[in-house]
Amino acid sequence: MTSLLRRRARTENADAPVISMVDVGMTYPNGKVALADVNVEIGRGDFVFLVGPSGAGKSTFIRLLIREQLPTTGQVQVAGRDLLHMRRGQVPGLRRRIGIVFQDFRLLPNKTVWENVAFALDVTGTAGTATRQRVPQLLNLVGLHEHAHHLPTQLSGGEQQRTAIARALVHDPAILIADEPTGNLDPVTSWEIIQLLIQINELGTTVLMATHNQEIVNAMRRRVLALEGGHLVRDESAAAYEREY
Repeated sequence: MTSLLRRRARTENADAPVISMVDVGMTYPNGKVALADVNVEIGRGDFVFLVGPSGAGKSTFIRLLIREQLPTTGQVQVAGRDLLHMRRGQVPGLRRRIGIVFQDFRLLPNKTVWENVAFALDVTGTAGTATRQRVPQLLNLVGLHEHAHHLPTQLSGGEQQRTAIARALVHDPAILIADEPTGNLDPVTSWEIIQLLIQINELGTTVLMATHNQEIVNAMRRRVLALEGGHLVRDESAAAYEREY
């Protein structure tokens, strides 16, 4: 896993942004403005926090990146691909370039840790030999090699989230989107998950983490994108959760 991530970091164009939004707006049919005039670039290998109150537009921001929705106005590019002019058949390929982790884990309850991770490869037709090589690499990376044959109900919350992270990394994505990944975890376990995300980021994967956890953002001092009422009101490096004066 480590060598795969490092090889990608050397060979891809490090100067091109991995995420680009230009004059992006999103208005729903009921008239609600979810995003307005958003302009942002996220570089390859960045670690970025996306913050803001509930209803600020964070979920819409993420849905646009995975092409679950299209913006009303503006341009969105992810991993060098223009999402507005992408054919429907190209969307699965885009989503293999993006790993996604959610607050509620979303594991398959009747499958083991191994099977949950392998399933993400099986559905794309990956050969069994490749799966048998890839899954152990990922379980070692997230520290779950001893839990490979456990069901989700036999895992702690942190172990379930580690399983979800391993599953999100199966296709060696350029971007890992973590949507409130510590929302259901206690403070100690939350920091363990953050340390894992830092490790993944250091191996070359861009990480975008949406969060309400002020303590984590304030301690890490990474780049912060802050949304309020659909507007990008702050884009600061080495920043805190809230603006500092």
